[in-house]
Amino acid sequence: MALSAADVAGDAVYRARCANCHDSNNPRIPQRLALEAMPAERILHTLDYGVMIAMAYTMTHAEREAVASYLGKPGAAVTLPASAYCKDRAVKVPSQGAAWLWNGWSPTPDNARFQSAAAAGLTLDQVKRLKLKWAFGFDGDVTAFSQPVILGSNLFTGSASGMVYALDAATGCIRWGYQAGGPVRMSIVAQPNGSGTALLFGDQNGWFYALDAAQGKLLWKKRADAHDATRLTGSPAASNGIVYVPVASWEENRASDPKYECCTFRGSVVAWRIRDGSEVWKSYMIEEPKRTGTTSAGVAAWGPSGAGIWSAPSLDSARGALYVTTGDNYSAPATATSDAVAALDLKTGRMLWSHQLTADDIFSGGCQGRGACGPDFDFGSSAIPVKIAMNNKGRALLLAGQKSGVVYALDPERRGEIVWQTRVGKGSTNGGVQWGMASDGRNVYAAVSDLVRARATASDPADLRTSSLDPTQGGGLFALRIVDGSKAWYAAGTACDPPKPGCSPAQPAAVTAFPGVVLSGSVDGHLRAYSSEDGARLWDFDTAREFSTVNGVTAHGGSIDGPGAVVAHGMVYVNSGYSRQNGMPGNVLLAFGPE
Repeated sequence: MALSAADVAGDAVYRARCANCHDSNNPRIPQRLALEAMPAERILHTLDYGVMIAMAYTMTHAEREAVASYLGKPGAAVTLPASAYCKDRAVKVPSQGAAWLWNGWSPTPDNARFQSAAAAGLTLDQVKRLKLKWAFGFDGDVTAFSQPVILGSNLFTGSASGMVYALDAATGCIRWGYQAGGPVRMSIVAQPNGSGTALLFGDQNGWFYALDAAQGKLLWKKRADAHDATRLTGSPAASNGIVYVPVASWEENRASDPKYECCTFRGSVVAWRIRDGSEVWKSYMIEEPKRTGTTSAGVAAWGPSGAGIWSAPSLDSARGALYVTTGDNYSAPATATSDAVAALDLKTGRMLWSHQLTADDIFSGGCQGRGACGPDFDFGSSAIPVKIAMNNKGRALLLAGQKSGVVYALDPERRGEIVWQTRVGKGSTNGGVQWGMASDGRNVYAAVSDLVRARATASDPADLRTSSLDPTQGGGLFALRIVDGSKAWYAAGTACDPPKPGCSPAQPAAVTAFPGVVLSGSVDGHLRAYSSEDGARLWDFDTAREFSTVNGVTAHGGSIDGPGAVVAHGMVYVNSGYSRQNGMPGNVLLAFGPE
C-alpha cells in the first residue's frame, strides 16, 4: 500500500534529500529561508515537473508532498492580474459537431493528426504569412507540454503546474481555471455528459478527472492505478459514453536508486463511464509481477514489469477494437507484449492480438551502468488505422512509428502481421519516432528525433541539463507512401546556428498535417511548416525567446517536444518549452494567424 504524505516526516526527507544543497552557500541554489517563503504548492510543482524533477525522480510522491509541506507556506502558487481574465467569462460550449475543431490528441479518433481544410481554415499562402497573434505564460513553469483543445471559441489546456485553463481561442484571455493535483501533460478530451460537456484528462500523479466544461467544476475524479509511480501521459480516447485511459509510469526512473525494489508497475488501459466514473473494465498489458531474487545491494528484485502505454489509444469502431502501443519492460523477465502494437476489445478490454516489434527490451535507471540495458525502443507514438486501395480493393493498415527509427505498416486483420517497414532514423533512447506521426491518407509523415548528447557538463545541482546536446546531429522529416512505405520526400533537420545550450536539430514532437502542409517542431525551438507535396519549407518561427503575454506572466519559449501544433479556424497553436532530455526550458503557449 502506498504511503501518504501524512505517513512521511518532511524534516527527515529534507535532511536526507535536500539539505546537502539547500543548506550550502552555493549562490545558484535557493537557500532554505527562500524556500520557506514560497507556497508549498509551488515547491511541490517544482519537484513534480520543474527544475528539480531530475533530483526528485527517485522520491515517492508522498515524500515530495511531505517535504513541500514542511518547507513551504500555505497559499496559491499562481496569482494573475484581473486584466488576464475575459470581460465575459461565460464558457459557451457548442454542441458536438463541426464546431469541435480539435478534440484530444487528434481531430479524429484514428489519431492521424490531420485537420480538414474546412476546420483548418488556412491556405498555403496564408501559412507563409503566419504572424504571432498572442502569447500566454504558464506562471513558474519550466515546461509547456499540454496540447490545446479547441471547441468553438474556447481553448482548453493543462500545464506543468497542474492548472487547467479555459481561454478565449481568439485572444488568450482566461475564462476559468482549475487546479489539478499534479502536472497535466495529456490533451484534454471533451465528451457530452447528459445536459452538458465533460472535459476528461489525467495528471502525472495518476489521477483522472472529469470537469464541467462550462464552469470548470469537478464532476468526478478517479485513481487510474494504485501503484505510487503511476503517470498519465497519453491522451484518452472516448466513444459511446466510455473513456479509455492509457496508464504509464515513472518507476523506471525510480529504479536508479539502488535501494529501490525494482520493479512492480504494469501498464494498462482502464475504461470508465463518462457520466459517473464507474469502471467498465481494466486490462493489464503483462501478468502480475513476482519476486525474482535479491540484488547486489540486498533489496528484493521483482518482475515482469513495465509495458506502460505512453500514447493515445486509437479507435476502430468497425472492428470493435482499441489499438494501443506499449513501452519496454523495466525488469526481467521480458514479456511478449512490451514494445508492441496491441488490439483490445472495446467492450471487454480482452486482448485480441499483440505484435511485438522489439523483443527482450529491458530498460530502467537501475540497469544503467550495472548490467544489460535497453535498447529502450518503446513506443511513444499512437498507431494510426488507415484504409487504402491495394490490388484493386480496399485494405486496412495500422501505421506505427517506433523509437527504433522504424515505421511499420501492420495488418489489423492478420493479428498485426507486418506489411512493410521503413527505416527513417538511427534510433536510440531518445531517437527514432518519439511522440506522433500524421497521415493524410496518401502519405504518413514521420519526424525523427535521434537526439545526441555530446558531453557531460560541470556537476552543478542547479543546472537543468546534466549533459549538453550535439547542435548538428538529429532531426529530419519523412513522407512515406502508405501503399508500400517508399519515400516520397525527405526534409533534413537544421543544425543550430549559432549553437547554444539545450539546442538540437532533433524533431521529437508530434507532427500535424492539413491539406498541403505539414507542421513539425524541434528541440531548437523552431516550429516549421513544410509542403506536403515535396517537403519544401513554407514558414519558420523561432519560439526560443521572451514573449510579452496577455496574462502578464513573464514567459520564454524553448524546445518543442512532446505534443505538436494544433490547427483550427485559421489559427495555429503550439506550446514552447521542454526542460527534459536536456532541452531548453520554457513556459509559453503561442497563437499564430495570417497577417
